[in-house]
Amino acid sequence: MKLSINPSSTPLRALAVTAAIGLALSGCSLDDEPKAKSGDLAEEASLDGASLTVGGKEFTEQLILCEITAQALESAGADVERKCGLAGSNTTHTALTSGEIDMYWEYTGTTWISYLKHTDPIPDAQKQFDAVAKEDLAKNDIEWLDPAQYNSTYAIAVASDTADELGVKTLSDYAKVANSNPEDASMCVNSEFEARNDGLPGLEKKYGFDLPSDAVKTIAMGTIPKAVSEGDPCNFGDMTSVDGRIPALDLTVLEDDKHFFPIYNPAPNVNKDVLADNPDIAKVLSPIAEALDEEAIQKLNAKVDIDGLQPEDAAQEWLQEHDFIG
Repeated sequence: MKLSINPSSTPLRALAVTAAIGLALSGCSLDDEPKAKSGDLAEEASLDGASLTVGGKEFTEQLILCEITAQALESAGADVERKCGLAGSNTTHTALTSGEIDMYWEYTGTTWISYLKHTDPIPDAQKQFDAVAKEDLAKNDIEWLDPAQYNSTYAIAVASDTADELGVKTLSDYAKVANSNPEDASMCVNSEFEARNDGLPGLEKKYGFDLPSDAVKTIAMGTIPKAVSEGDPCNFGDMTSVDGRIPALDLTVLEDDKHFFPIYNPAPNVNKDVLADNPDIAKVLSPIAEALDEEAIQKLNAKVDIDGLQPEDAAQEWLQEHDFIG
């Protein structure tokens, strides 16, 4: 599949690298609940007799992707155990490499930098995907399936009226404010963004500013959009570019005018042996990846974060709207 991603589109990502897998929040198996009914996906693939464990990280987008995957696989006949909501990127990746889960959706930028330990991202989405897929398979026995058609990268956002007041449209504008008046540049971050090279430390180096410690507020990722919209305890904050609360709360995403943030294109990561035993997994998930673009995931995120739908209900609605499941 060819990627239709604009690397310079609104700048995302992931959460605290904490907790061992045993302490991670994990979803439970829904074996006692009805499986997703068969739809178009089941016409092209069969997973009868397969027992699969689907995982995912703990933020909204990942909870939705985990449920979409689980229900899609169930519709094709698989028995699925859910471990949605694992705490942090490293925990979730380790769950896959250790065999605790069979698959989850990961991001090209995260794997390239955090797991494969490369310093410089590849600015072309397709080349980045190809490089990640090749190296991750060789080193970790992880197969990368067709990617979704959006870039879930980091974004630095601010309330639109505050952006107008401070005269900031780009991250270069922000750096000027940070250097002249750090109090106005106060930033809410989650603990993972605060520590990652592709997070705050790298951002400061790239744009030439150094926020004092009292201007950085470390809070839970899910609370950052509301905090930014209210300007309490910060005016700016890191979030994902596809967060449904950006338009709902009238936030402005600052343009990454120096193209610092890597491309974070999500794709299902599947254990090589699991995929070899169940090759129709790829047939089930490929149409889903094709249909998941930036508009689709932002609307799904908004259904959960704004409308209050449960991730499993938002996932089911979307799958049924596309006739993927019955």
